[in-house]
Amino acid sequence: MSRNGIILLVEDNPDDVELTLRAFGRSRIANEVVVAKDGQEALDFLFATGVHAGRAPGANPEVVLLDLKLPKVDGLDVLRRIRADERTRRLPVVVLTSSSEERDILGSYDLGANSFVRKPVDFLQFIDAARQLGLYWLVLNEAPSAPGAGS
Repeated sequence: MSRNGIILLVEDNPDDVELTLRAFGRSRIANEVVVAKDGQEALDFLFATGVHAGRAPGANPEVVLLDLKLPKVDGLDVLRRIRADERTRRLPVVVLTSSSEERDILGSYDLGANSFVRKPVDFLQFIDAARQLGLYWLVLNEAPSAPGAGS
């Protein structure tokens, strides 16, 4: 039912990666999930540099699920760089984090996050949250065409 695009999951905690992948599987979200373990790897994927230099730079993910507390480049800096570049400016970014600090919420929205979702601790609640995220961002949301794409 969802579009076939890639989901970029930017998460450094292996347990949270596993939990997210299991939740997507149980929610029947069949999209390919690319995992970036730190902010620099996420930027390399998005801009086809570093270890992702061979990737087609125009093939952006359908949605980015972005943790805030990341090694190398933190999530807010990743978001800032996504919004600063014409190629990724309109890319849907959902901050998916365990933080509930007001400054993280405000900072995320100030930098152009499309949504801020606190990770539920309970597995069943997490599955439901993943299902709802998938339904909205991969089925219902109408994303703009990539820059340079045909209309």
